[in-house]
Amino acid sequence: MLLSENVIREKLNAFVDWIYSNKQISKEFQLANFREALAFVNKVGDAAESMDHHPDILMHSWNEVKISISTHSDGGVTNKDFQLAEKIESLI
Repeated sequence: MLLSENVIREKLNAFVDWIYSNKQISKEFQLANFREALAFVNKVGDAAESMDHHPDILMHSWNEVKISISTHSDGGVTNKDFQLAEKIESLI
């Protein structure tokens, strides 16, 4: 079930540096180096696969990763997106 923008913004208060834009929640992560960024991407991939919920992942520069999450089948943000964001936060 899609969450309202008000509910999304309220839930984001529990997350550091996550933003809501374009019907998705996202965050930029800066890792120590390329190897750590790549390892983080792989950990996110494993966590996403275990939930059968797949974010958009952009690895850019040499140590930066942007994660964007939405429930594509529902056309926006659901509780499942916040569950994945919480899992991702635990990987840092």
